[in-house]
Amino acid sequence: MKTNVLEVAKKYGKYALLLGGAVLTSCSNDDDAPEEENVLEVFTDVNLVFTNTADGSDVVRARAQDPDGIGVQELTILDEITLTSGATYTLGFEVLNALDPSDPEDIAAEIREEDNEHQFFFSFSADAFTDPAGNGNIDNATDPLNYADMDENGNPVGLSTTWTAGDVLADGSFTARLQHQPDVKTATSDVNDGDTDFDLTFVLNIE
Repeated sequence: MKTNVLEVAKKYGKYALLLGGAVLTSCSNDDDAPEEENVLEVFTDVNLVFTNTADGSDVVRARAQDPDGIGVQELTILDEITLTSGATYTLGFEVLNALDPSDPEDIAAEIREEDNEHQFFFSFSADAFTDPAGNGNIDNATDPLNYADMDENGNPVGLSTTWTAGDVLADGSFTARLQHQPDVKTATSDVNDGDTDFDLTFVLNIE
């Protein structure tokens, strides 16, 4: 009986391909690393700190606190913001995870280290400030805002901003919103990009 070499090659070649495929699939499964999980940041304290640029002793602090972190409570506004008409302020942030009071974690420092993934947006009562004018950039990211810090790509961050208070105002509003934007932050990013870390609205008074 003659052996058809071509048929044998086809037959065993098919088995070889199937076996090779199984081996490759097995290797591929073994080599697949588990996907990294997003680490949930915990914010127990967010403090807005307005410092008068003409008088460093004039400091206005507005606090929000969530003592149970990721528990059932949310960040709760504790203070109103009261500024002096005509004065210019630098606004900075203290952001902490103080679930362990003996060893609080400085989240603001982490935001600074990951500045290309974060941006603060603001809104406020119309014309509450002479600079920036308007009502903030939450509704429109291209509206004027005085960012004093930029990330490595030259895009705004917002851990430091400047504000000149306008005319007398009672029971206005001031909102600070932090967006976490890994891999999506650009020069045209807005509040719809990424996830919201916190969104806080304070009563704003100008005297």
